[in-house]
Amino acid sequence: MDDNQVLIFDTTLRDGEQVPGCKLNTPQKIEIAQQLELLGVDVIEAGFPISSPGDFKSVIEISKNVQNAIICGLSRGVKKDIEVAAEALQYAKRPRIHTGIGTSDHHIKFKFKSNRERILEWAAEAVAHAKNLVEDVEFYAEDAGRTDNEYLARVCEAAIKAGATVLNIPDTTGYCLPDEYGAKIKYLVDNVRGIENVIISAHCHNDLGLATANAISAVMNGARQVECTVNGIGERAGNTSLEEVAMIIKQHPRLNVFNRINSKLLNPISRLVAERMGMMVQPNKAIVGSNAFAHSSGIHQDGVIKNRETYEIIDPVDVGVNESMIVLTARSGRAALAYRSHKLGYTLTKLELDKVYDVFLDYADRKKEVVDEDIHQIIDDAKIGHKLEA
Repeated sequence: MDDNQVLIFDTTLRDGEQVPGCKLNTPQKIEIAQQLELLGVDVIEAGFPISSPGDFKSVIEISKNVQNAIICGLSRGVKKDIEVAAEALQYAKRPRIHTGIGTSDHHIKFKFKSNRERILEWAAEAVAHAKNLVEDVEFYAEDAGRTDNEYLARVCEAAIKAGATVLNIPDTTGYCLPDEYGAKIKYLVDNVRGIENVIISAHCHNDLGLATANAISAVMNGARQVECTVNGIGERAGNTSLEEVAMIIKQHPRLNVFNRINSKLLNPISRLVAERMGMMVQPNKAIVGSNAFAHSSGIHQDGVIKNRETYEIIDPVDVGVNESMIVLTARSGRAALAYRSHKLGYTLTKLELDKVYDVFLDYADRKKEVVDEDIHQIIDDAKIGHKLEA
């Protein structure tokens, strides 16, 4: 693996499916997994095999139907969980077991009613058991975001010694600020023996709207895998958004990293996941929202019509969108009206446009959006005697 490559670990089929009401059946999971592979995802977390017979079956079938991506199965740091995960991954060309345990004092005291030394042993035991079953073992330190850095470093070192190939440092509650999370990754890079031999992974939640920012901060400080979901779906407020991470890396060469995502497939897979899960993408969602490349302000529209880069830092074609949208509203100017009219076959003189614009404003004040059918009527109402061009 190139030192500057950031692996994309997609957990849409595991963490993403934990959204209430977003249950997928096995054929739907296979369909999405195959599209994730075409997208260029490096690791697909296919499910949590011990959680249900359906999840177990889905991991098996995804393993059979995906050829190149690593297939990952989640487990708790429990012997039976780990063994069931390994069984579900038996057909995977590149299997990975993802196991671990909570490491924050909140988890140690209240969830496990244990102590730091026992958790340290437990982590090592879980990794060692998984390592006996598969070569590729990812260890997660749940709630690492709220774990004391010195203790977290000890846990990571124990996991590496036991055979972990990837260290997942989750901000499970979405609590960290970007500089804080980045500093945590940097601390581990500087203080954990053997960490140069493993991949550091960022798994961030969006409770405070900081998941993507935290993931990028982790990358800037040495993480080389980001765990994310299509459309940013996931538990509670969601996970790091795959499309956001992919495009931030692409648009910012100064980060000096790259990923294998085919960005032109981002919108198609966004729509697929939204449809199969029955979970609408918010219109103002970055990259894949319906308004991501839509302009309604007259000043913005004029700028985009003259030169797209005036108000767009991403070419919509690069993410699978045909073109920018000029949306006609009461805030639109003459340039936008002329642009949309021309697309419908009308070439208006300045005087004609002035008359049409006056009628347009009356329509626009009565409607949220003026559509193509309205433009024909507006031009007719303006009584300029203009005919559609042949």
